[in-house]
Amino acid sequence: MRILYLDCFSGISGDMSVAALLDLGIDEGKFLTELDKLKIGGYRVEIKKKLKCGIMGTDFNVILGHDHENEHDHSHDHDQEHGHDHDHGHDHGHDHGHDHGHDHGHEHRNLLDIEKLINVSALSPSVKSLSKKIFREVAVAEASVHGKTLEEVHFHEVGAVDSIVDIVGAAICIDLLSVDAIYASALHDGQGTITCAHGVMPVPVPAVMAMLKNSKIPLIIEDVQTELITPTGMAIIKIIAHSFGKMPNMEIEAIGYGFGKRETGKFNALRAVVGDTGTRALKDKIVVLETNIDNTTPEIVGYTVEKLFERGALDVYQIPIQMKKNRAGTLLGVICKDGHEEEFAKIIFEETGSIGVRTYACERFILDRKNIEVETDFGLASVKISECGTGTSFGTKIAPEFEDCKKLAQSLNIPLKNVYDAVAYKTRVDLANGDIKF
Repeated sequence: MRILYLDCFSGISGDMSVAALLDLGIDEGKFLTELDKLKIGGYRVEIKKKLKCGIMGTDFNVILGHDHENEHDHSHDHDQEHGHDHDHGHDHGHDHGHDHGHDHGHEHRNLLDIEKLINVSALSPSVKSLSKKIFREVAVAEASVHGKTLEEVHFHEVGAVDSIVDIVGAAICIDLLSVDAIYASALHDGQGTITCAHGVMPVPVPAVMAMLKNSKIPLIIEDVQTELITPTGMAIIKIIAHSFGKMPNMEIEAIGYGFGKRETGKFNALRAVVGDTGTRALKDKIVVLETNIDNTTPEIVGYTVEKLFERGALDVYQIPIQMKKNRAGTLLGVICKDGHEEEFAKIIFEETGSIGVRTYACERFILDRKNIEVETDFGLASVKISECGTGTSFGTKIAPEFEDCKKLAQSLNIPLKNVYDAVAYKTRVDLANGDIKF
């Protein structure tokens, strides 16, 4: 099973996340091509290899105030650690929540504006979904801290161009890596205070503390008098990591270092490690929430299901049940990552007539899986394949990507089932011929 492990020994920020993932060996051309699908101007990207504390790594910089089209700079000159370029509004990653009180001349955006921007782009469905989950995590935290609604949270909280590029860029990198599971170390932050758009703030900054609340994510405070974890970095790691702790036993395939911009007196970097556990299934901790509902309309239940998925639920299900006094009801169930159950219970209480939610902590086995693309007579489609353990194509589960198949069926005006069958058949042929390596 292919694993991504993020070692946050010096905190995490948006630009550090992208830099560390790129340093694993992601094709920069593919990354920049995907990033251009966002269709947002006012910046250019700079990707450089640098030497810091004697260790080679990657620096990712979003430079504002430029027309980014055809201005990507992904040179690999081996700069020394002194003479860093100024980061895009955040020393060590001072992202959206800490843009020092100026807006770089860009329009103000709230969460709905950003979600619309992502939805109308040509980004893949998986990148769109992950990006929106991360942005919503930031927006909910900032709204809580500042006493605002999600609609009122603007610009430096969630809408700065650099933050948009960092978050979407991280989602693109995760998609291109195509790993089976993501884990992280305990998080490390500094102490003291830091000056940002809202004035002098304590470290960890309030938005980061809001995201840590009830998350069960371990936090270690270092003897460093500055911020190490930014809101963008906190949102990224909280959404993508399955759990936090020691690195799993695995054969290491690649190591990447993403550098922060601030001099902390220590090695300021995020380390990313990709490896194979040598197993086809891995245990994962999850929580199941269930509630019986008999006083909420089907339309509202349907809306609630959509909202739960948008907030990052692993799965949501409805089962018809018979309740007391012979009333027809619905069993609403949610499966989520361990530590996120309170957030989903709150949504159920807010949106439905439920007055009680049951929770069950469980472990699950996850099959080794991979996302690939296959070319059929109808066009290109994504497929998820899962190894069942036999070591042959007959022991592999094949699940064509619904959205891709739907688009092909609609564009060609043919039955969806025909596209599904064609994609599944072509995948089996490619597996049998060795054209797809699991």
